[in-house]
Amino acid sequence: MSTTSFAYALLIGGMSSVFAQQAIPVCQPPNVGEYLLLVVSPTANNQKQLRSALPSELKTITCKYLNETVTRVGDFNKIDDANRWARYVSNIVGLSAIITTRPTTPDVQAQSRPQPPQQTVSYNPQALGEGYAVLVDYYNRPELVNSVQQLVGGNVGFVSYGQRPYLLAVYTTNQTEAYNTLQKLNNGGFIASIVDSRKVILLRSTVRF
Repeated sequence: MSTTSFAYALLIGGMSSVFAQQAIPVCQPPNVGEYLLLVVSPTANNQKQLRSALPSELKTITCKYLNETVTRVGDFNKIDDANRWARYVSNIVGLSAIITTRPTTPDVQAQSRPQPPQQTVSYNPQALGEGYAVLVDYYNRPELVNSVQQLVGGNVGFVSYGQRPYLLAVYTTNQTEAYNTLQKLNNGGFIASIVDSRKVILLRSTVRF
């Protein structure tokens, strides 16, 4: 093979690799009332290890979620099942997982994408520590913040995760508390997720309207 042909082959191969990376689809949401496990798996080796550790009956697909490459596992009908597999993945494979759900209240789902509160201009960003953060999609409705505060029985913060704004319902190192809060929010009709709090940037500890 000539030098020119070899270089051309390398170029085509590189372009094919780029196109393959760009072809990762956006993750499909869970069905209403179901819980979805999203395992952060940015490399092919991560994805291979994860699939080898999971039983074949669990459906898995590589997709994009908030600019992260993740492996979508399940849809689970019970939060306990999603929680059990999240612990398994963390302990056996060493990968962090996000649990998200879809509310049963249709009017909450139909709102526009999250917009930051206007008083966030003077926020002083700082990273949260190790633990679990329960995030709620923020919609430009003051009554939503008040409803979340009443549901969790405390102040609600304002954070950034994956370059998007969210309400912080709970930040805790107690896994049980985090999952109980997620279930409360789901039952209340909110779109909520549990994420690794080390990847969350706190913008304000309390949001008031």
